[in-house]
Amino acid sequence: MARHIVSDLDKSKLKRPSMKEKKQRCKTDSQERSSTRCDEGTFAKLFGFDTSDLASFKCLLVLLYRPTDPASLGVVRCLFGLLMVFDIPEERGLAIADFRWGDPLECRFPLFNFLPQPSLQWMIMLYMVMWLGALGITLGFFFRTSCVAFASTYWYVFLLDKSSWNNHSYLYGLLAILLLPSQANLYCSLDSWLWPKKQKMAPLWNYAILRYQFFLLYFLAGLKKFDYDWLNGYSMTYLANHWVFEPFRVFMTPAQVDLWIIHVGGFLLDLTIAFWLFFDKTRPPALFFCASFHLMNSQIFSIGMFPYVCLVTLPLFCNPSWPRKLLSMTTVGNDSGSCTEDSPSSLEPIYSRDQKALTWKHYLVFSCLATHVTVQAILPYSHSVTKGFNNWTSGLYGYSWDMMVHSWNTILILPRVVDNASGKEMFLDPEAWVQNDRWSKHVDMVHQWAKCVQRNVYQTQGITDISVHLDVWSSLNGRFQQRMYDPRVDLTKAQWSPFETPSWIMPLLTELSYWRIKLPEIEEDIFGWSNHTDVLFVADFPGLSMENFVAHGLGNVSLTVLEGEVEFIQNTHNSESKVIRRSKLKAGEHTNVKDSAFHHVKTVSHTPSCYMYTFINKTAQNLKENYEDYVPNSGLNVMGLHESLALRYRNLKLSLKLVWNAVLHTIFGVPVPRRVKRA
Repeated sequence: MARHIVSDLDKSKLKRPSMKEKKQRCKTDSQERSSTRCDEGTFAKLFGFDTSDLASFKCLLVLLYRPTDPASLGVVRCLFGLLMVFDIPEERGLAIADFRWGDPLECRFPLFNFLPQPSLQWMIMLYMVMWLGALGITLGFFFRTSCVAFASTYWYVFLLDKSSWNNHSYLYGLLAILLLPSQANLYCSLDSWLWPKKQKMAPLWNYAILRYQFFLLYFLAGLKKFDYDWLNGYSMTYLANHWVFEPFRVFMTPAQVDLWIIHVGGFLLDLTIAFWLFFDKTRPPALFFCASFHLMNSQIFSIGMFPYVCLVTLPLFCNPSWPRKLLSMTTVGNDSGSCTEDSPSSLEPIYSRDQKALTWKHYLVFSCLATHVTVQAILPYSHSVTKGFNNWTSGLYGYSWDMMVHSWNTILILPRVVDNASGKEMFLDPEAWVQNDRWSKHVDMVHQWAKCVQRNVYQTQGITDISVHLDVWSSLNGRFQQRMYDPRVDLTKAQWSPFETPSWIMPLLTELSYWRIKLPEIEEDIFGWSNHTDVLFVADFPGLSMENFVAHGLGNVSLTVLEGEVEFIQNTHNSESKVIRRSKLKAGEHTNVKDSAFHHVKTVSHTPSCYMYTFINKTAQNLKENYEDYVPNSGLNVMGLHESLALRYRNLKLSLKLVWNAVLHTIFGVPVPRRVKRA
């Protein structure tokens, strides 16, 4: 494999190098001012460049600007833009923009509170600009303008709502920024067809920075999985029942598939796959396993275009000229058309010979690349600084590459509003004024939500002096259900800083984590009682009480204490204050619980208590008895191809309709129709 390095350094500033210096440094030929060729050792064969290319800072710059075929970059650009065209109506939310951005009372969760949210009309116009930018990236038409249009609007919408963040949403924004200064429009683009350039090559750094970004995506995802919960199979349970794992279930039990294929296999693949992709000999099997991994994810999880973006960017690790070689095998004669320009000569320099090789622009580009490399390496581990965003897990979900490491199961979100003047207590629907429940798991968004509730209660009820309390019960990675926040704290007066840990977060009861070994055995025993028995495991802190209401559809409800001591208080059917039974229960003791009535469970021991509810789901039992073909929804059903295409077509029509209405409103003042959520 030949190496070609461009160098136009001023001869007056250089002494003629000796043979030894040529081997140790860049091997610059001052007479030809063009690329030179050197013997490639093992290192060069593995990495595509020689150690001498790293001998000095200038040599490194010359390496980063080595002429490289832009064909692979152009194809990746085209496919990424196309996927973003489909992503904007769906996961970005253009098809539901009137639901998402139309209600002025809706609680917003921006990263920076000073960011203004435009009206519905202008939000749709922002989406339109984003959409046109994605289309321009796809076609390679006015490429840089399209990148600016897409990236600026994408990041603005992204920063407006933390509750919709995902790691892949963050990745899309980064890719748009990295494509902006690149030469990705030199191949398979309208720009290269309409306005051909003398420059036919892309600098090597165009590929290097994208490869680095995807290296971090995989490698850091593996490092984040180097976690006790993940390696012991607690993060993603019950996935083995999905049809994509049927081949493994032939010779493995579902529990073995969960542990060894999903958890251990996923950890090893994420941790090592990026290394295998870099080397010629290991790349083919790495491409197979990586593509299989992403295709399986596309069927298991509802994560939009993420698996497909990862698939179409895998060729970045291949020979940059692979599209030309593929076309040469599938076409007769010379290549033609906007996607098939003649392959540029590998000896053709990127810059004209009368231009200095290293200018301030090259140093500026290097500074930007170095900044990006450093920030992306540090940011996923910056949670010791941004302590205000930490709860049971570190930081916000969206830029840490901790994909699927944390599995949440939330059973109760109980907002409570108190009129301080009258003492009247009001319970708020947890779905009021919010789009999803992601906010309830992040302390910074809980603080923003409380301020929003305070503002909305004043606007709708005229009450100025209120207290807002929140009780959230959730389980992390198969642990007990426990409360996340202190329900006694008035969140309107609670202190929050991005650099300090809030005092009103309840700690994760890790001292009870050892119960996770026993809980599956208890579950298996209880599930054996009948086809409709179920169990719920709960833990609580000393001195705190859980108020619970047992619905009519549950029968034979029983509470059993597993550890600690609790006081059980049973209320009547029609009163939350009238007590008909009060008893103290220690570990191993149990009591019956009345349905259609409230009860309280207070932890009276000096250590946290844990207990379990066992019950019969009478609703499911009645359905099974009355409808013999009733099958409970496993949650793992796969949308068929026809349904998937129909949904995308519907979202496309809704998006076009919203954009058209926004344009009519902008030009003629026609009101934008807005759909509302049903109660």
